[in-house]
Amino acid sequence: MTTPADDPGRLDDLSRRLTQALQILDLDVDYPLLLGLAAETARSVGPDGGPISTFLVGYAAGMTRTSGKQAVTEAVQRAVEVATQATRNTGDGGRDDGWAHTAQ
Repeated sequence: MTTPADDPGRLDDLSRRLTQALQILDLDVDYPLLLGLAAETARSVGPDGGPISTFLVGYAAGMTRTSGKQAVTEAVQRAVEVATQATRNTGDGGRDDGWAHTAQ
């Protein structure tokens, strides 16, 4: 079975449709970054965690006061870093350790 991740063209089509519908035409989606976060979160807390973590990252990045494409990219990357750390079971600031080392 082919998944959207196996066919980047499908992800491009989806992104194009959504960015047009949501009026965010200049947004470039970093698929590997978001899919990596979703996969790691799903491994850590279960399959429902992936979509929730990526939504929260997008929300956090959107709440960041930014100007310009580079600032948005940096806000997403920072939010992914925080979310990834918060969902790990490593004992170094992940979900087993509360909110240590996160933006909270």
